Amino acid sequence: MLKISGTESIILNVNGKDSTVLAKPSDTLLFTLRNELGLTGAKPGCENGDCGACTVIIDDWPIKSCIMLTVEAIGKRIITVEGLKDTPIQKAFVDQFSFQCGYCTSGFIMVCHSLWKLYPDADSNTIQEWLQSNICRCTSFQEIEAAIKSIMESS
Repeated sequence: MLKISGTESIILNVNGKDSTVLAKPSDTLLFTLRNELGLTGAKPGCENGDCGACTVIIDDWPIKSCIMLTVEAIGKRIITVEGLKDTPIQKAFVDQFSFQCGYCTSGFIMVCHSLWKLYPDADSNTIQEWLQSNICRCTSFQEIEAAIKSIMESS
């Protein structure tokens, strides 16, 4: 078991690159990504795991970074929305008009990318179930569902 007291220097694998960060045992991964690494794509929303604006991918699975401690991410592969530059899901979100204000968009992109990679033949029920993990107050989920379906159909 890893024991960290006070602020410690740790290594995180983020977007395919090892980065050294300073973290306290109580620091959330969201805090560390934004404040130590300058990766601001994961957004603070509710900060209690309900809204999904802070979603990142940890070892292929979408995880809400506001409720994960930084130290829990040691030895894991972390992908942020910055690590998905020029991916099909980003283009699909633009093509399908799957966002309005954009605050929650990165969280939805992360969920959809992970869903596409883990379940490339997901049916509508599975897609809707996965999309329930995030909240958007600006747009309907129809456009977001259209984005994920468009990349599933083209692959």
